[in-house]
Amino acid sequence: MTNLDHPAAPDPAPASFAVHIPDAELEPEPLDPAQIISGEPVVTGKVLWESADGKQLRGIWQITPGVVTDTEANELFVVVSGRATIDVEGGDTLDVGPGTACVLREGDRTTWTVHETLRKAYHISL
Repeated sequence: MTNLDHPAAPDPAPASFAVHIPDAELEPEPLDPAQIISGEPVVTGKVLWESADGKQLRGIWQITPGVVTDTEANELFVVVSGRATIDVEGGDTLDVGPGTACVLREGDRTTWTVHETLRKAYHISL
């Protein structure tokens, strides 16, 4: 009998866990130079959980001061530290800081003016 006769069972769901967001070590995430309007912002992050189909992500993301553009996914995030102003093209200007929960819609074109290094915990639906 070979492994082809009995396909591998899917991995079980990961165990529940907790992460102290302010101290979590993050990894560099390349920022497309075409997105940078001013400054020298640096992006770091860490995916903490991803659904089996890759369509749901939960993690931590950080950006240092500067001004960048982005096209958003469906996202809910909570700011842990730092401050930014997010201009949504054709929509509102969102001022976010510690404790702010923010929802961005898929396809929103945004300009982020990061005043103080911003760290957030997020859930993205792709």
